[in-house]
Amino acid sequence: MSETTGKLRALLGDIPGFYVGAAVRPDRIAGEPQYAETLAREFNMLVAENHMKMKFTQPRRGEFEFTAADAVVVFAQANDMAVRGHTLVWHLAVPGWVTERELSRGEAIDILHTHIDAVVRHFKGKVMAWDVMNEAIDHDDPTRLRETIWYRAIGPDYLDMIFRRAHEADPDALLFYNDYEAEGMNAKSDAVYELMKDLLARGVPLHGVGLQMHISVEDFGPDKPLNAQTLAANIERLGALGLQVHVTEMDVRTPNEHAPEARARRTEIYREVFEVCLAQEACTAFLTWGFTDKYTWVPKFFEIPDAAPLLFDADYQPKPAYDAMVEALKHYKERLGT
Repeated sequence: MSETTGKLRALLGDIPGFYVGAAVRPDRIAGEPQYAETLAREFNMLVAENHMKMKFTQPRRGEFEFTAADAVVVFAQANDMAVRGHTLVWHLAVPGWVTERELSRGEAIDILHTHIDAVVRHFKGKVMAWDVMNEAIDHDDPTRLRETIWYRAIGPDYLDMIFRRAHEADPDALLFYNDYEAEGMNAKSDAVYELMKDLLARGVPLHGVGLQMHISVEDFGPDKPLNAQTLAANIERLGALGLQVHVTEMDVRTPNEHAPEARARRTEIYREVFEVCLAQEACTAFLTWGFTDKYTWVPKFFEIPDAAPLLFDADYQPKPAYDAMVEALKHYKERLGT
């Protein structure tokens, strides 16, 4: 076992307002002691991987189910961890009772209002930040909003509406917009930036942007559009709008897990992204999508059977990427003189 095990959270202890965390599964917290022990030892923030999404919190209209999500919050509170809520509105993980027919504008508004009110109020004072909207920008044409069930029924003003409603339900929660492939300086991140500017100009309560950061070792590097410099530039311009930035869902896949150079590059990518986040005042949280390779969505979604994209291996042993983050945090604190 690495000699640095346990040092990540220890190093975070005297850095106020900065969080390192992971997406978690409540059944594993309850059923696998090593899973829960590693979380409590290493991180100061959690997000439920699935169980705060609409499909899980309102499986039937007007019937809310919070048991699994509550378990995540209870674990976080018991271990002095902050919680991110993910996600109030998305075009996926929507229950069948919503998608089985076309909705009128009034009915769609009522569904979203009722859902946001119930979920945010249930977790009021327990969830520090909400991903109010996930992936609203079109995948193929970032100059337009994605034509989701909500967009079709309500129109583009549904974004203003859901942020305002979430703020009414919990005025103290930080409200985020979250998206993928918008981390560097590109057409999609430009679209996110302009959307955030427009929302803020209309007085919409908006506090931050989540950068998902699901990437491959082939995506990030000095000769790629996405690199440390473009990531820093994007975070800086969002910060200039008065917004916080969270890296919300990071994992780093390799095309060949058996290639030593690919594994080494993954380690350096974790180091570089974490260093950028530490160096940017606007970046206040860094989360990975899961933390152990034993439970990761990457093998199935990207069809990479031996994918190992996270900080701990399937046996909960810390990997070189973990050590790289510990080293980066030590150097950061040395520069601060703490």
